[in-house]
Parts: sequence; structure tokens; C-alpha cells
Amino acid sequence: MNVGKVLQDLWETSGFNNLFVHWENAVMVVIACVLLYLALVKGFEPLLLVGIAFGMLLTNLPLGGLMHMEFYQDKVVDYGRVLHEGGLLDILYLGVKLGVYPCLIFLGIGAMTDFGPLISRPSSLLLGAAAQLGIYCAFILSFLLGFTPQEAASIGIIGGADGPTAIFLTSRLASHLLGPIAVAAYSYMALIPLIQPPIMRALTTKKERETKMEQVRAVSKTEKIIFPIVVTLFAVLLLPSVAPLIGMLMLGNLFRECGVVERLSDTAQNALINIVTIFLSVTVGATSVGWLINNDGVSVGFLSLNTIKIIALGLFAFGFSTVGGLLFGKLMYKLSGGKVNPLIGSAGVSAVPMAARVSQKVGQEANSSNFLLMHAMGPNVAGVIGSAVAAGFLLSVFG
Repeated sequence: MNVGKVLQDLWETSGFNNLFVHWENAVMVVIACVLLYLALVKGFEPLLLVGIAFGMLLTNLPLGGLMHMEFYQDKVVDYGRVLHEGGLLDILYLGVKLGVYPCLIFLGIGAMTDFGPLISRPSSLLLGAAAQLGIYCAFILSFLLGFTPQEAASIGIIGGADGPTAIFLTSRLASHLLGPIAVAAYSYMALIPLIQPPIMRALTTKKERETKMEQVRAVSKTEKIIFPIVVTLFAVLLLPSVAPLIGMLMLGNLFRECGVVERLSDTAQNALINIVTIFLSVTVGATSVGWLINNDGVSVGFLSLNTIKIIALGLFAFGFSTVGGLLFGKLMYKLSGGKVNPLIGSAGVSAVPMAARVSQKVGQEANSSNFLLMHAMGPNVAGVIGSAVAAGFLLSVFG
């Protein structure tokens, strides 16, 4: 045995020797470490960001063979090849590609969500609708920048701050953009505590932020049971394409409220959503390959120009959704004679409960006796419904 030859072969096939073959991958490793720092040290939604960042790290380390994004560059994916030649993350990614994970996430969200604040204050639906403004603004801007209507719709949905909905819509309209759109949607959801407060302070006065709101009325169990059934009937009859998302969301909520399937509700709230969150976050992060060439010889890696545009447009969409909710909140403040704190409008984006927590935090900074969390949860859960309906509308028009 030639020990020198063995050692040479070992070195040549090692990740260390191949680490800097493509500088783009090295840049993505640095970005992954920054995201891990934000999650672990700064506490920016670690349940999402740790998985995304670690998936990004794994896919950009050479020769691991966990993920092969080249398998997904064709419009029609060869799933047989994925199953026979793919790595671990390729297999798990099928749940993203086929739209399974988003629906299961919605089932868990429904089981964890109390729609009581929305039922007790139906006007919250208007705030949730206003906070979808960024979706349509980003759609128009994306189209003007040269994206197809299907691509523009997929980019615009980032403004709903709803990762599962973004994945669901993109997998049907523009699956080749699934990686950057999913990463943008989940990253901005995780960075809500960093992005929203400056916008909230800029668009509201100190007097408005200090506003204390009256306690919401108690909601009966009967109302809570009827609500998911009525919403499902109305939304699915209006937009059949939204049935997978709204159906699973409301089924989960019915598990929670009916009181006769506690085991199913507990599973949906805990074990199921935790497992799916692991699979979803890691595989979403793993789509962020720094260097990738498609079948036409065009660079389609995460650091391509299109990806940078999508990240920027996603931030634009998210910002304008926050603006839309706040401006409508200010209108409600005026119309109610100063009884509605406009900060709850920013919670109209779909990120539950992160956006509601931010409304609570900024409100307490202005007035330490301010407790806006339950009031903000109304627009927050309305935003979940609103983003799903927006996705259904875009899918009906451009699908």
C-alpha cells in the first residue's frame, strides 16, 4: 500500500481541498454563520432561523451530497432520479416541492391559534386585509422589472410574511424560484423584530402608540366552533384553489375548539408541527446553493442577479405590508376617536405570533401599562387568512 498516494487521494477528495473552488459557496457559508448568530445570540425566531441557517451551511459545504439542486432545474422534475440518486435533504425537499409541508404547517397553526380576538373584533379582518398591500405593490414592481406574471405573483406573496403560503403558491406558479422565495419569506419572518419597529415608530406618533385599548368581549365556545366551518365554506366556495391551505388551517382550529379530539389537537400543536418545521426549515435553507449552473449554462445560484432582486423585492413587499396595516390602523384610530392603537395594524401580516409580539413590545415602550398582545392577535390571525386568500386569488388568475 502506497501510504503517500492514499493520503493524497484523501486530501483531494476532502471538503477542505474543494472548499474554495467556487467563491459563492464560501460566501453562503459566511451568511449561514451570520444567520446562526442572529438566531442563537440575538434570539431572532430561532425555531425557524436555526434550521434555515444550518441547512444553508450543509448545502454549501462541498462533497456532502445531501442536496442536489440541479435535479430541480427542469420544469418537469424527474422524481425517480431524486429518489434513487438524491441525498437525505433531496428526499425531505419533496415535501416542499409537492406542497405537503405548507398544508401540514397550516394544520398545526390552526390548532395553536385562538380566533377569539378576531371573532370579538371583526374589524380586525380589515386590518389583516390592509396588511396585504405589499403583496400587490411587489407584484406590480416585479412585473415592471421583467419577471413573468407567475414569477411576480410568487415574489409578491412574500409580502404576506407567510412562509408556508409563499411555498405553496411558488411551487405551483414558479417552482424554479422556490429556493430564493422560500428563504426570503422565512428570513423576513424571522427578522420581524428587526424590520418592523423602525417603520412603526416612523408612521405613528407617540400619542398614538400610547393608546390603551378596552378589553375585548368574551367569545362563546359555540362561536369558536362555528367560525372555522363558516370560514371554510365561504373561502373555498369563493376561491377553490385555496382549499388546501384554508381547509387545513380551519381543520386544525376545529380540533382545538371542539373539545372532543384532544389527542389530535395536541399532536397537531406539538409533535406534528415540530417535525414538519424541522424538515421545512432545513430543506428551505438547503436550497440556498451559492454556485449552480442550469441546463442552459446560466448561473442560477443563490447569489445570482435574480435572487438578489427577489430578496430586495421581498423586503419591499414586507415593508409595504407593514405600512398598509399601520395606515389603516391610523384610520381606525381617527374614526374610533382614539380608541384603537394603530400599532396593532402592523400585526396584520401573517407571521403568528411574532408580529403581535412586536406590536406589544413597541406599545409598551411608549406606555409601560399598555397591553396590546390580545388586541394585536386579531389582525395577526386575520393576516393568516388574508395571505391565504391572496394566494388563492393569484393562483386563480395566473395558475
